[in-house]
Amino acid sequence: MASQIVMPKMSDTMEEGVVVKWLKREGDRVASGDALAEIETDKAVLELEATTAGVLRKILAQEDSKVPVGQLLAVIGAEDEDVSPLFGRSTSPSPQLPPVTGAASMSSAAPASTTASGSGAPARLEPVTRERIDASPLARRMAEEARIDIAQVPGTGPGGRVVKRDIEAFLAQLRSQPSRPPAAPVSAPAGAVEGGAQAPAQLAPVGVAGVDHTERDLSMMRKTIARRMALSKTTAPHFYMTTEIAMERAIAMRQSLNELAADAAKISFNDMILKAVANALRQFPRMNVSYADEKIRLHQRVHVSMAVALDDGLITPVIRDCDRKSLGEISREAKELTELARARRLKPEDYIGGTFSVSNLGMFEVEEFAAIINPPEAAILAVGTIRQQPVVVDGQLGVGHRMKVTLSGDHRAVDGATGAQFLQIVKRLLEQPLTLML
Repeated sequence: MASQIVMPKMSDTMEEGVVVKWLKREGDRVASGDALAEIETDKAVLELEATTAGVLRKILAQEDSKVPVGQLLAVIGAEDEDVSPLFGRSTSPSPQLPPVTGAASMSSAAPASTTASGSGAPARLEPVTRERIDASPLARRMAEEARIDIAQVPGTGPGGRVVKRDIEAFLAQLRSQPSRPPAAPVSAPAGAVEGGAQAPAQLAPVGVAGVDHTERDLSMMRKTIARRMALSKTTAPHFYMTTEIAMERAIAMRQSLNELAADAAKISFNDMILKAVANALRQFPRMNVSYADEKIRLHQRVHVSMAVALDDGLITPVIRDCDRKSLGEISREAKELTELARARRLKPEDYIGGTFSVSNLGMFEVEEFAAIINPPEAAILAVGTIRQQPVVVDGQLGVGHRMKVTLSGDHRAVDGATGAQFLQIVKRLLEQPLTLML
């Protein structure tokens, strides 16, 4: 029996996906578990897997097309089966198709050679009309920002792929020839850039006819961030409180641990902060809550989300049961999740289900800041840098190392006193860091 393959919803924020590349063609035999296509969501590039065997009879979504969740992508059936009733005699998919369970599933994949998006209305999916250029997502974005036609750039990567160094070399060549006009911008209606953003139809150069800026469409990730953060700020009444933490003992303990560890196993301050937050949530479960549907959910397990900066936004992979893990386990898992996030290879289970978030900008020498809550979580901790400064201890002036952290709380779920008690526990754990080893 024929099966419909629809665009699956892979997270609570996903509204559409981009068909980056079909790995099977019409007429190919497929087995259950075979990868059919690479799909870009607002979080990562994943593989669409068939869960039924048969022949890929019809592909309805072209590469580089944006497809809403639940819309038909393709049909799998027997070789001689009439599958036309599933999609009609035309190639235009029905705008309202019921979700089909068991037709396809998603798994993580290495970043595709192009993470592109084209223009696709619900009634019709238009293919990209320009010649496909093999280029890395970073190279595409660099070319877009520099307003150069990537087709003019010689590729030195595997198979002639255009990579970062090729764009840099091309730009350096342009700068060395001041009399040469800049390359014409890409004017294709559906040019591809990283994150699924469409290339604008025309990029206006600076200073022409009074225009001193360029515009580009939001990537899928940036659209999701814009929507969710606006929702958070307009629906969740935020309150903020900041405390200062003495980090001398934490610095000394980290140094002692890292002297005994191999380079790959070294502990970062962020690892210690994640552990302190997790232990504090275990000790003070009133903060391990979320707000949804006019109810407060009290979570029995501690899943700490950590913000990871990407070129086009940020993502919050989750360290599950963080309170039950050692510093070394947290350190290894945090490194692995960060690498996967930056390669856009996270699985949905890697970034869904956090109960509390930590955002650390200390490595950028940011002294303090206030973060926006990641709904439906009820709080997020913003971490600043460790600064050496004059301090007064027991009436004596000296030099100390201090770090400021700011808690953002959703006043619908937690109150100021609740947040203050939680911060006291985090402060105590980091100022007495041997307790993190217990």
